[in-house]
Amino acid sequence: MNLFKSSKLLFWTLWSLAAVLTIYISTKISFVFQPVFTLFSTLFIPVLIAGFLFYLLNPFIKLLERIKVKRTYGIVIVMLLAIGGTITFIVQIAPVLMGQLTELIVNIPTIIANIEIQADDLKRVPGLEKIDYEEVLMRLNLSLDTISNTILSYITTSISSIVSTLTGLAVVLITVPIILFYLFHDGHKFKPAVASFFPAKYKDHAIELLGQMNAVVSGYISGKGLASIVVGILVYIGILFIGLPYSLLLAIINVATNMIPYIGPFIGAAPAFIIGLTISPGKALLVALLIVVIQQIDANFLTPKFVGKSLDIHPLTIIVVLLVAGKMAGIVGIIFGVPGFAIVKTIVIYIKKLIVEENKKIKQIGDNV
Repeated sequence: MNLFKSSKLLFWTLWSLAAVLTIYISTKISFVFQPVFTLFSTLFIPVLIAGFLFYLLNPFIKLLERIKVKRTYGIVIVMLLAIGGTITFIVQIAPVLMGQLTELIVNIPTIIANIEIQADDLKRVPGLEKIDYEEVLMRLNLSLDTISNTILSYITTSISSIVSTLTGLAVVLITVPIILFYLFHDGHKFKPAVASFFPAKYKDHAIELLGQMNAVVSGYISGKGLASIVVGILVYIGILFIGLPYSLLLAIINVATNMIPYIGPFIGAAPAFIIGLTISPGKALLVALLIVVIQQIDANFLTPKFVGKSLDIHPLTIIVVLLVAGKMAGIVGIIFGVPGFAIVKTIVIYIKKLIVEENKKIKQIGDNV
């Protein structure tokens, strides 16, 4: 019994030392891996987009299968609809979106001037006249000049980044549909293929673990994606009803930020609230009320309905993960940090379960001896 434990400890110690040594040597000969890094960086974005679309659209293929449509036909139908939707977006929606974005950029000085006017009006409200708003902004380093310069600098940097990445846009548009099709068609072969790298006695465990990981990612991306689309539609309708400009742009922002748990809705609401504030405090209040109502619908109905309990993570843990992932990988880390953490958590829990079961077996063997 003790001999078994000591040999097992020795094995894992040597394995850990070998892994550390391998990583250390790899850092010293990084130039050897440069072609691999180049290949990975080239394929990363297309594979990421294709994987996201796979989990977002796969429920529709499964729905078609339930109504007796063959999977191959379902894949073709969904792919054609997705391509048609993309073309429609590029031809019909993208120009409107770019027009609103351009108009917003041009109107930044006017927006800042309107905020100044609203701040002056607040001084006339009884009880608020003694507040020195300029002093407050300076103490917070939030002067209007600072905000303006920061926004313009960010926009300039973003535009230059967009221009620099346009060369790779054609590659993405070509490779993503191809990768997506094979994910739909051959995705079921992934688990057995990965399990084949494990020893025979661990193959079933590997397949089971991959299934759990797939369920977590699928539940989050497909569920949260559908919920975010509904939220975007509701925000678009609500902003049109209120009479706020840039309705499509603000709705798209809310779709994207709603993918981020807990803090995402606040990030998405901020631009709409600021634009509403430039018109009048009443408009800003209506925008805030609209966002609160929509987020209550999302939190109490949409997300529980679509996502369910695929992410069993404490809210504080999610916020910490978002902060760390955002620092490490920017917006990509913020969006995919939580499902990534959920995958790691699933792996740790499953391995812990295996260790507990293994210890029980060892104890039973020891008791029998």
